[in-house]
Amino acid sequence: MPTKSQSFREVLVWQKAHALTLAIYRLTDTFPHHEQFALTSQLRRAASSVPANFTEGFRKSTHPEKLRFYNIAQASADECLYHLILAHDLGYANTTDLQSSLEEVSRLLQGYSNGLKRNS
Repeated sequence: MPTKSQSFREVLVWQKAHALTLAIYRLTDTFPHHEQFALTSQLRRAASSVPANFTEGFRKSTHPEKLRFYNIAQASADECLYHLILAHDLGYANTTDLQSSLEEVSRLLQGYSNGLKRNS
């Protein structure tokens, strides 16, 4: 786990989660209008929750507090993955690449959390 980072923006997991969120916002612009307050909203909320919760945890002062927010980020990543699968299965978009990117973010989050646990 990187311990020298002064800003969450320097952390690879945040960078990748933010880039993924931007991609998901662009993707959901193409969803049917009737999904605006349903799948579009849920997918955007879940996607943005990943880097947002990582950011909040990054600034917490104790390891248990940090781990709590990193766990919430991980759960949001899982929720987002489901919504990407659903969008794909509904035929709204090919989300295979985004699913792979999200799985990478999940692995990075898990590694970051595991590193924090080892340093506790």
